[in-house]
Amino acid sequence: MQEELNRKLLWLTSIRMLVVASIVLIGFLNDPIGVFTEEKGAFLKLTIGLISIQSLIYIALLRLLRRWPGIHAYIQLFGDLLFVTLLIYGFEDATQFSTFYIFVIAIAALYLHRTGVLIIAGAAFVLYTSIAFHWLGLVVDPGSSLPPLPEEAGSLLWLGYNLLMHLVGFYGVAILTAYLARGVERAKERLRMTHLDLAYLQSLHGDVIQSMSGGVMTTDLDGVVASVNRSGREILGRSEPALVGSHITESGMFTAAQWREHTRGSERVRVEIDCRRGDDQRITLGVTLSELRDSEGNWHGYTLIFRDLTALRQLEEQVRVQDRMAAVGQMAAGLAHEVGNPLTAISGSVEMLARSLEGGAPQRQLLEIILKESRRLDRTVKNFLRFAKPGPRRLAEIDVAALLREDVELLRNSDDVGPEHRIVADLEPSSVLIHADRDHLGQVFWNLARNALQAMPDGGLLTVRGRLADDLYRLEFCDTGEGMTEEERDKLFQPFKSFFSRGTGLGMAIVYRIVAEHRGDIRVDSQPGQGTVITIELPVREPEAVNQEEVGREAAVARH
Repeated sequence: MQEELNRKLLWLTSIRMLVVASIVLIGFLNDPIGVFTEEKGAFLKLTIGLISIQSLIYIALLRLLRRWPGIHAYIQLFGDLLFVTLLIYGFEDATQFSTFYIFVIAIAALYLHRTGVLIIAGAAFVLYTSIAFHWLGLVVDPGSSLPPLPEEAGSLLWLGYNLLMHLVGFYGVAILTAYLARGVERAKERLRMTHLDLAYLQSLHGDVIQSMSGGVMTTDLDGVVASVNRSGREILGRSEPALVGSHITESGMFTAAQWREHTRGSERVRVEIDCRRGDDQRITLGVTLSELRDSEGNWHGYTLIFRDLTALRQLEEQVRVQDRMAAVGQMAAGLAHEVGNPLTAISGSVEMLARSLEGGAPQRQLLEIILKESRRLDRTVKNFLRFAKPGPRRLAEIDVAALLREDVELLRNSDDVGPEHRIVADLEPSSVLIHADRDHLGQVFWNLARNALQAMPDGGLLTVRGRLADDLYRLEFCDTGEGMTEEERDKLFQPFKSFFSRGTGLGMAIVYRIVAEHRGDIRVDSQPGQGTVITIELPVREPEAVNQEEVGREAAVARH
């Protein structure tokens, strides 16, 4: 409030010089031939000098009385009244310059309250009355004992009428301007409150849009993006400057043909699209496209509400894989068991028959081939039985980092590793205790390691990385092999879907099942020719064990 009044006082000081210029102009127009008496000319110069000095004083007071602008306003207004009185006295013409009293009173309504305006009006009337009595010769001369009488009898009547009219005019203007100023202030206050309410509603609307978990985007009729909320930018992996002002096709959500197709009709469209984020990561979006209309129903753009369905689709795919695994296991478990027993008998008979033949006999070589393939078939059946009917988990607290180091050393000395392969173990911290089945984790390690080595037939680097992240142990198998296509990644954990000539297609299915049984998560990141990273996250503690500990703590608290 003080700052606003100080600004008004600065404006009043600035335009005062313009008022002086207008007064000088009035003086010249009052004397068309441009001849002032010597006394009036000197007085006019004196007046201009005084008002200039007065303006400089007011400018200095702007800083000195910055904390008390009300006092400064009274000083300026009383100074203006004295200035008007000086003009009337010097030019001896109240008909032209008394009007400036009204201007000062009207200006006072902008700076002072109603009482202050009435004070300024009273001061103006007192000053004008003193000038009027002086003109009529009713003011006592310093050298006389009695005031002189007026020459005309009607002079007193004229004086009374003139003073009455000025009294009514001054106070009428004071009351009217104070009332109008008060009305203006109330209107300004209502406008300010309305502006604040509108700003609040706009801010609330923006906060609601920005806080939505799903993406919200608006475009014009040509498909140029007008706005996008924070979640939308995060989902698309693009900044606001990269989206706003560009065409919708540059966001990666639609191609030009898809946008034309979906905006062809006037109905709401719901589509599921595959696109790429700004970081080139593929995602699946569920998009609802509808018309954007104003309050009058005019159509001026489109609204897109979209959500990232990538995790949901991955979860659905995991459920489908598990359903397929369960179905395959239920149908084939019995068959595998029945095949295993005859296969064992066949292998034993062939081995005995091969021993009875001479070492160089051609039949012996054929029997050895049969024996080798029957053993491979036996391993396949056993793996399948392990997948279809896994053994019970024997959970215990094990040092997973130590287990991995042992497995890495065994892997380096195995026949699966050639001289062109390098294996690096990056395990931090060096000791981590988790609740898990030691044998099952060993199967996970060997299946993933062998799969990675087979993906590097010409050699490469296999990095086994282990990290502790809060209540999870993150295990990564990173190879520099051939990589996988999107179709191969989708089928990686399906049984009997092997991508190697010597594979059975059950190793990764067993890995998936073991990780799921340990309440863990497994992810695959791979591109053709860029290697593969398989990430496994295992809980440090078994969820059931955590629940039992919490129940035990609650029971202990209840006992105490």
